[in-house]
Amino acid sequence: MRFARWTFGIAAVWGIAIIAPLYFLESRIAADFPPPVARPELYYGFVGVVLAWQFVYALIAIDPVRYRPIMLIGALGKLSFFGACTMLYLQGRVEAALVTTTAPDLLLALLFCLAWVKTGGMARRG
Repeated sequence: MRFARWTFGIAAVWGIAIIAPLYFLESRIAADFPPPVARPELYYGFVGVVLAWQFVYALIAIDPVRYRPIMLIGALGKLSFFGACTMLYLQGRVEAALVTTTAPDLLLALLFCLAWVKTGGMARRG
């Protein structure tokens, strides 16, 4: 239970305090580049997506057993966000820095799955 709380709590704080502002700054930088890289609206969209997911993670951190069913959806969200950013980079729509900032999402997806497994016994008891 403590592992799940820490995992989702740290993920929420990391996203709100570091990743969302970083994407906002990248949107300001992308606006200065010539097309096709100049797509600040993509980065603004990333800020919104990141903030929405971080509030979900904060909710899970409050009561991991109650919100256990959405833990795997959170892991899938992390994987899909990393995949989407990688595909946008391969198409030349975003900078490589975006993919490097989403690389920790792979580790977080693994930790979310581990938290889901660890809270399984508590969910059955409780």
